[in-house]
Amino acid sequence: MKIPYLLVDAFTERPGSGNRAGLVLDARGLTDAQMRQIAAKLEASESVFVTGWRSSTFSARFFTPKREVEFAGHAAIALAVMLAQQGHLPEGERQLILQTPVDNVRVRIEETDGGLLRAVMREPAPRFRDPPAWSTIHELVRALGADERYLHRGLPVGIAFSGLWSLFLPFIAPGLVDELQPDMDELARLCAAVGVETTHAYAPLGPRSYYARDFAPVLGIPEDPVTGSANGALAALLARAGVVPRREGSAEIQVFQGHHLGVPGVVQTRVEYTPDGRPYAVYVGGPAVLAHSGWVALE
Repeated sequence: MKIPYLLVDAFTERPGSGNRAGLVLDARGLTDAQMRQIAAKLEASESVFVTGWRSSTFSARFFTPKREVEFAGHAAIALAVMLAQQGHLPEGERQLILQTPVDNVRVRIEETDGGLLRAVMREPAPRFRDPPAWSTIHELVRALGADERYLHRGLPVGIAFSGLWSLFLPFIAPGLVDELQPDMDELARLCAAVGVETTHAYAPLGPRSYYARDFAPVLGIPEDPVTGSANGALAALLARAGVVPRREGSAEIQVFQGHHLGVPGVVQTRVEYTPDGRPYAVYVGGPAVLAHSGWVALE
């Protein structure tokens, strides 16, 4: 049996950059094992499978080449754009819902200045946990191949969730983030012990812009090129710490990622606050472009 698939690059307007996602737009009838097999064959950092739909509501499941995950931000962006571009939405509809294992994700389709489609999604509600002990942070920084002297003391170390749990480590300059050479086995061990799926190293570029790299060996992904869920959680963490400018109950930041891997992308985020100043909603947006389509054979 052969299954049609798409390879789509998210958070970019140019094929061959950003973060590639595998898409199967009709996965009805596929077993868990078959979806895992397809994800392994496609070799994208994450693949998304549409297991059912009704009007503009689509059920979606996400797999890395290694296992199923609850959510993948860039794959959700890629899926939403392709559903709109390939005519899977009712005529004139520009909003859809992705039913995922973690939450119902609302997405709005917009058009860029260049005429491409972009998706803006409200990610799963942000959550936070206390950071690990300093001794564990020390081990994590060492596992990244860095020295804790280069951590940024004015930005938060923390654990946050907006689809997946990530640990965030701030460095004082983007060049230090680019120099990281993680010991993936040790990093995977520490992430499992802390209870996070990814380690997100970041550094400031300006008041509302940051540079980041994301490492996820626990998920079978040494480095995720441009991440939607982790950068959404980063925006929430920064908003919670009060280190990004706020205007009329919201704050916006952009995160540059993928440059170290030669596949640059930009993630636009917006965080909305409650009246008492707590971040309660995270929006992540970006374009996506088709890179390849084909058929994959199931064994």
